[in-house]
Amino acid sequence: MKDFFKYGEEVEGYDVRVVNEREARAGAGILFAIGLLSLTNAVMLGHGVVTRYFIAFFTLDFLIRVINPSYSPSLLMGRFIVQNQKPEYVGALQKRFAWGLGFILALPMFYLLVIHWQPNPIKVFVCIICLILLIFESAFSICVGCKIYNLVMPTPATNCPGGTCEIKRKEKITTFNTAQKIIVSLAFIGVLYGTYAYMYKLDNKTHIGELVSEKMMSKADRKALEEKKYQKELDAFDNEDF
Repeated sequence: MKDFFKYGEEVEGYDVRVVNEREARAGAGILFAIGLLSLTNAVMLGHGVVTRYFIAFFTLDFLIRVINPSYSPSLLMGRFIVQNQKPEYVGALQKRFAWGLGFILALPMFYLLVIHWQPNPIKVFVCIICLILLIFESAFSICVGCKIYNLVMPTPATNCPGGTCEIKRKEKITTFNTAQKIIVSLAFIGVLYGTYAYMYKLDNKTHIGELVSEKMMSKADRKALEEKKYQKELDAFDNEDF
């Protein structure tokens, strides 16, 4: 029982207790995939059964991660997938801090979307933040919570994902020349504009899509939309049979 509450693993050559970053990234990828499917299902189909189950699982999983990550279901699933890969060890304390932030984000969602089903755009936005954090960890090995740990804790973290704590000078392969800077800038602009156009210019088929689209409109566009709705209702009224 005493060993159960020792956080992380002791590995020879490391002066702090560690966890396997490959396992953590795999677990984050699994949660991201299920979370994206559940959110899409709720927004597109208008019911939240899958979302409620996912949030309940997410909350329990992160609670276990904070207590002892060795028994987290998603991390064990990740371990099963990457068990034949060489482990990448990172400091356990900053990962615990990051997972603790994830658990804090999960708690209000658990209450408002599992215990009392009260969806609204703000809660959907919190879900999207969680998905962004998961994709950052799984795809890019960027632990946002670990970076926050370094900002608020007096002792900086060591053994960070991707060796970011130890890197003092970038390797040539990680830098950009002028042409590459132009290309990556245009690529990001294209993605952002495509997202904007999808949400603003296309006809919305979901309630949340309509709300987001209206929030992004100018006052003139909103006024034109209200007049269009009013005219549509007026035409429908005129065409009714009495």
